Amino acid sequence: MSTTPTATDGPVPPPRTPVPVEPTTQVESGRAPWDPSERRARASQSFWTAVVGVPAIFSVLRLGVEAGGELQTTLLLVANVGTVNLLAGFLTTAARLLSTGLVAVFALGAVLAVSVERLPAGTRRRPLFARWADLTPAWFVLASFLLALLTWPLLYLPLLLPAFAAAFQLRPERLHEWVVPRFLAIVALFAGYGWLMVPTLRAAGAAGDLLVLALLMVPPVLALFIAGPLPGVVIRPLASVTEVAVLVMLLWAALPVISTPVLPLTVTTVGTENGPTEDVRGHVVTTDDVNMVILQERGGVRYVPVGLVRAQVLCPSEEELPRHRLRIHDFHVEDSLLEGLGRRVRPVNRIDAACRAPGLPAAPQ
Repeated sequence: MSTTPTATDGPVPPPRTPVPVEPTTQVESGRAPWDPSERRARASQSFWTAVVGVPAIFSVLRLGVEAGGELQTTLLLVANVGTVNLLAGFLTTAARLLSTGLVAVFALGAVLAVSVERLPAGTRRRPLFARWADLTPAWFVLASFLLALLTWPLLYLPLLLPAFAAAFQLRPERLHEWVVPRFLAIVALFAGYGWLMVPTLRAAGAAGDLLVLALLMVPPVLALFIAGPLPGVVIRPLASVTEVAVLVMLLWAALPVISTPVLPLTVTTVGTENGPTEDVRGHVVTTDDVNMVILQERGGVRYVPVGLVRAQVLCPSEEELPRHRLRIHDFHVEDSLLEGLGRRVRPVNRIDAACRAPGLPAAPQ
């Protein structure tokens, strides 16, 4: 017979004493990654890194593009272009890009958000833009539209009407519950819009400018029908297509942010006192007691002795010259509201003859 002791035979061994664990080990192994305060701190650090880093990256890219891709010229610009110049140039060009992206996201997101209920059961995962629109407070959406109202060219401001109607789901039924007052309200709104735009529409029709006619006439009509849920069959394809389209649009619109110069364009007249002179067209990088350093418009850096500088004028770039002769009540259609108000305070002078380089068209008056 076996004499092997069983689990009940003999004295019971004392329980094992747990090995003490250092507090730091517990924090490192378990609780630290889930600590809410640490996660908030990391998120805050990432946010401010993006806030500071993205403008810095764009600014360096702008200097590299303006230098023509040459390393030494880029280093020269980095050493002499101030942070205020870079920040001002970034804000003036990026405000329009930022407002365009926000308006597009909020308008598309609101339409997709009210259309999700029409999807088949089990496939109602909300599209990305719809989730963003749900999480964004109304005051921020209004601020985005206000920024667009101030920075978009007047020619494109009618596009804000259907975008606003889509973002806030404004249907004609919300004007009044009765049909007749609702119809009269719509007629009054269109009459006011017509009073504002009829002179411009006549001028565009006489000039045969179909693009201007479409931009001024189609958006108000579209605003009446853009709100409301979409058919379920088009929601998923539309969500995917619009997300890609908005990304492509923002990338395309970001090109001016990178390529817009951060230094003013000037024409500097160089020559001896009684001898022949030469016009140097470019951007003044810096000036000291000896030389004026000019980044020439056609490339290359030129050092001009200060004693040879006879005159200097400020010039618009070719991209700044207007392409339409149309106005909306004394505001040029290619100016934003801010630009139009600024021109009323300080009207633009006629372009100096020295600025009219070969191939540069005269500005329409």
